[in-house]
Amino acid sequence: MAPGPFDAIVLGAGGAGLMCAAVAGQRGRRVLIIDHGREPGAKILISGGGRCNFTNLHTAPDRYLSANPHFARSALGRYTPQDFVELVERHGIAWHEKTLGQLFCDGSAPQIVRMLLDECDAGGVTLRLGEAIRDVGHADGRFTVTTDGGAFDAPRLVIATGGPSIPKLGATGFAYDLARRFGLMVVEPRPALVPLTLPPGEALFHSLAGVATPVVARCGGARFGEAALFTHRGLSGPAILQVSSYWRHGQAIGIDFLPCRDAGWLVAAKRSAPRTTLRRLLGDTLPDRLAATLAEQLGVAATLADTRDAVLADGEKRLRDWTFLPNGTEGFAKAEVTVGGIATDGLSQRDLSATRVPGLYAIGEAVDVTGWLGGYNFQWAWASGWAAGEAL
Repeated sequence: MAPGPFDAIVLGAGGAGLMCAAVAGQRGRRVLIIDHGREPGAKILISGGGRCNFTNLHTAPDRYLSANPHFARSALGRYTPQDFVELVERHGIAWHEKTLGQLFCDGSAPQIVRMLLDECDAGGVTLRLGEAIRDVGHADGRFTVTTDGGAFDAPRLVIATGGPSIPKLGATGFAYDLARRFGLMVVEPRPALVPLTLPPGEALFHSLAGVATPVVARCGGARFGEAALFTHRGLSGPAILQVSSYWRHGQAIGIDFLPCRDAGWLVAAKRSAPRTTLRRLLGDTLPDRLAATLAEQLGVAATLADTRDAVLADGEKRLRDWTFLPNGTEGFAKAEVTVGGIATDGLSQRDLSATRVPGLYAIGEAVDVTGWLGGYNFQWAWASGWAAGEAL
C-alpha cells in the first residue's frame, strides 16, 4: 500500500493496537501503525512462559479494576473470549485450557503475533516500526505524528502505547503524557500483578526464598486462592500477584496457609495424634521449611498433648489469616500490567473515543482498566481494540 493518505494512525504495535488496526483495515480504512520498538507484540511474546495466555473463559467486568467498574462492560460484551478463540482457530493455532479458564497456545506466543500481523496484512495496514515519535499535533480536525522517519497525518488517532510496566520492553508513560496534552485526565498509575516486598523485620520469611504453597491471599475485600511463593525480597506467586493489584502502601495482606482445613482441626488433631508436634503436623500439608518457620513463629515446640487448647486455637487463627505488612512492590520493572491510566470518564464506553476530542481514541493498557492475572488483560486488549477498530 502507498504510504498515505491515512484514515487513522495507531500509536503502538502491541495487542490492542494490532487488533484495532486489523479490524479497521479490514473495514476498508487506510491505517498506519507506528511504534518505537523494532518488533511488534513485545508483551505477547513473553507472556504465559512463552506460550501466551491469550484469554480467559471466565472474563467478566467484575474481574477488572477501574475507577468506573462498569466501563469495560460494553467492549467485553461485544467481543468475547469465544470470538478470539474463533480467530485463533481460523489461523490453525492449537490451544489448551490450563487452569481457571486460562487459554494458552499449544505452540508458542509468536503464533499469536503472526496471526495479528496476518490480520493486519489482510486489511492493508502499514507498519512503521523502530521509529521514535517526536511530536503529535492536532489542528483543523487532523492529527499529525512526527517520527524519525517523517510526518504522517490522519483524521483519527488511537493511543495504544500501553503503560509503564516492564520498561525493558520499551514501555513508558508516553500514553499519559499524550492524553494530558489533549485534556484527558489520568488516574494515578501504579504497578499491578507485581511481587510484594517485605521489610527487614520479616527476615525469617526471607529465608524461605524459593518455597511455594497453595494459599488464599486477601487484601481488603479481594481474595484469591492460588499459590504463593516466598522470594529473597518478599512474596510472589499467582495469589500474591492477584492481590497486589488491590494493595496500597500501608495496607496489610492476609494469608490462609491451610485453606482446605476445617475449623477446629488443630484442637481435633490433639485428640487424634497427641504425641505429634505442630511442626510435624504442618509438614503433612506444607513444605517442610515453611512448616518449621510457622511453628517457630507460633512458639509451639512441645507436643500437641503438652499444648493448651487455647494456644492451639490461637495458632489456628493465625494460620488462617497470617498478616504481612509489605513495605512496597518490585515496581514497574517486574509488574505485568499497570493499574490506573487514562481516565475512563473522558472516553466513550462503546468505542473508546475521547468525548471532547473528536477523532481521538485510547485502548488497551493505556486506559484505566486492569484485569486479573490469567489472560484477562489480553482479552481487554482484544475487546477494546476491536471496539475502536469498528468505529474508525
